[in-house]
Amino acid sequence: MVTILFNLLFFAINLYTWAIFLAVIYSMLAMFGVLDTRNRMVWTIGDFLARVTEPVLQPIRRYMPNLGNIDITPMVVLALIQLVVVPTLMRVQTAIVTGLWQALLY
Repeated sequence: MVTILFNLLFFAINLYTWAIFLAVIYSMLAMFGVLDTRNRMVWTIGDFLARVTEPVLQPIRRYMPNLGNIDITPMVVLALIQLVVVPTLMRVQTAIVTGLWQALLY
């Protein structure tokens, strides 16, 4: 049961990672004029991606330096997910499944 919950959690993290990638690609295509944001379907997709990703990206943007038109916040969020969140969740899962709580200390 615990393994299933952690697998669902890792799947949700994977989906969120893809949402960040898609939001970056969408914003680049819209910025270069490849996508017509006046189209209702294109605008709806962009609005959905912004609503999903902005609650995580916006607080981190406050602490990032101003680099002009370059936004490196998605890369920072993806690095935090891969370097902090996923390994921490894997250690918690290992500690719960095996019962070895010392795994959380290393």
